[in-house]
Amino acid sequence: MSQLQWQKSSFSDSGGENCVELAAAVNGTVLLRESEAPGVVLSTTPARFAAFLDVLKAGGSAPAAP
Repeated sequence: MSQLQWQKSSFSDSGGENCVELAAAVNGTVLLRESEAPGVVLSTTPARFAAFLDVLKAGGSAPAAP
């Protein structure tokens, strides 16, 4: 996983802490991690991630995982 190109969220603080990072896996999944626990990685499909962002942008809360 160290060869992934992780990108820090533009909403993360500039101090380097409390950062959400994203990467695209070779198989097309979206990977997410928090900078304080880089070994814990969540994965999802691009469609589910886009739906998650749409809910957040609309001011709602994220739906529970199935």
